[in-house]
Amino acid sequence: MKKLVFALCLSILISSSVAQTSDNAFKRPLKDVIAQIEKQFNVKIRYPEDLVKDRVVTYAGWRFRPDIEETLNNVLSSQDITFAKEGEGKYKLQNFQYHLKTPLQGKLQLDFLSTFYNDAVSWEKRKAELKNCMWEALKLSPLPAKPNSKPIISNKRTFDGYTVENVALEVLPGLYVSGSLYQPINPKGKIPVILNPDGHFGDGRYREDSQYRCAMQARMGAMAFSYDLFAWGESLLQFKPEDHRRALAQTIQFLNSERILDWMLSFKYADPKRVAITGGSGGGSQTMLVTALDDRITLSVPVVMLSSYHSGGCPCESGMGVHLCGGGTNNVEIAAMAAPRPQLAISDGKDWTQQVPQVEFPFLQRIYGFYDKTNLVQNVHLPTEGHDYGINKRLALYSFLAKYFNLDLKKVQDRSGKIDESKVTIEKYPAMYVFGEKGENLPANAIRSFEELEKIFKK
Repeated sequence: MKKLVFALCLSILISSSVAQTSDNAFKRPLKDVIAQIEKQFNVKIRYPEDLVKDRVVTYAGWRFRPDIEETLNNVLSSQDITFAKEGEGKYKLQNFQYHLKTPLQGKLQLDFLSTFYNDAVSWEKRKAELKNCMWEALKLSPLPAKPNSKPIISNKRTFDGYTVENVALEVLPGLYVSGSLYQPINPKGKIPVILNPDGHFGDGRYREDSQYRCAMQARMGAMAFSYDLFAWGESLLQFKPEDHRRALAQTIQFLNSERILDWMLSFKYADPKRVAITGGSGGGSQTMLVTALDDRITLSVPVVMLSSYHSGGCPCESGMGVHLCGGGTNNVEIAAMAAPRPQLAISDGKDWTQQVPQVEFPFLQRIYGFYDKTNLVQNVHLPTEGHDYGINKRLALYSFLAKYFNLDLKKVQDRSGKIDESKVTIEKYPAMYVFGEKGENLPANAIRSFEELEKIFKK
C-alpha cells in the first residue's frame, strides 16, 4: 500500500513538472514547490499562509540542488523570502529582511573585507572611501546650517554628587531634540564629555538603566547627555510614532548627535581630548556610526550591537544605505573605523552579538594591530545575558571610562571597593520633560509633521 501511495505521489510530481515548459518559464505555485521540497528532502517547512498565497516560482524545477539549503535559497530568493533553521529537518519561512544575513554569511563577508587591506596605509584608504560615501548617503555633505537659537534649559535638580537639567536643542529650523544633561557638582578643571544616544528599549531615555548610567558618569566627574531617538519621547510632540521608521530618521539621529556634541564642547570646562559615546541596541548603532564619521570622538562603547550579520532592524539604523558603501560593509567594519581610539565592545549570548569573541572581535583586533594598538580595543562578553544595557554591562562601562578618561572610580564605590549605583535618584517621566507634561512649552516655530521636516531638510 505504501509503495502504491509513493508511486502515485511521484507520478503527480512528474506529470506536474512535465506540464511546465520553457514557453511558460516552468512556472509552478510556490506552495506546490515547497511541498515538493518537503517530500524530496524529508523536512518540515513552516510558514504563514499569507506569505506564500498566490505566489508563483519561475523555472521552479531548475532551482533544485542536492543540498536542501541551497535549494531553499534558489527558490525563495526569487520571492524576497528567507528561511531560518529551527532544528534538525525543520525550517521556517519569513519575509526577506534586508538588514539580516546568516551568521555564516556575516563571517564570510568579514573574511572578504579583510582582503582589502593588510596595513595601516591600505586601511586608511578604505576608511576614507567609506567615510566619504557615508556622509553622502546620509545627505549631510555638506552639513546643513546650524540654527542660531539658544538651548532651552529647565528644571535643574541637585542630587548626591550630580545635577540634572532638561535640555532641548534646535537641530534644524523648527526641529528639536530633547535630552537630559547630567553634570558633577562644582566641576574642577576640564572634564570629559559623554554622549548617550537612546536605543530601542521601553521608556526611552526615561528608563532606569539610562538614568543610572548617566548619573554615574557625572558622579565620576564627567558631563553626560542622554537624548531621545527621533519620533520617540518628546520628539513625539512633533512627529508620529510611525515616522521613526522612515529612512531619514537615521540622518536626523546622526545630526542630533553632532549638534549636541557641538553644544557640549562649547562649555568652557569641556575637555575636547576626552569625548566619548555609548549606547545600547539602536544607541549602539549610533555609537559606531558617529565614532566612524566624527574624529572628535576619542572613546566609544557600543553595546549589544556589534554584529557582522545584523545591521540594525530599524530604518533609523540602516535606512539611508550607509551599509552599501564601499561595495558593501557591515557594523564590524564601521566599528573598526574607530581605530586606534579606545573602544569597548560589549556583547552577550542571547542576541546577534553571541559570536563576537570568535568572529567580530578578532577582526577589530586585526585593524587595531595595524597601529600596534590592540590593547586599546576590548570585548566584554556576557554569555548568559541578553539584549539590554543591564548592570554588568554598565559596570564594564564605568571601569573602562575610569581607566582611559582618568575618572575617579572611588566616587562611585562603596567601602568594600564595589561599584555602587544606590546613590542615584531614579526620576519619574514628568521631571525629565523639557516642554511640560502636555507639551505646552514647545516653541511656536516647532514643525508638526514629517512632511514639514522633509521640506526643511531639502532646503
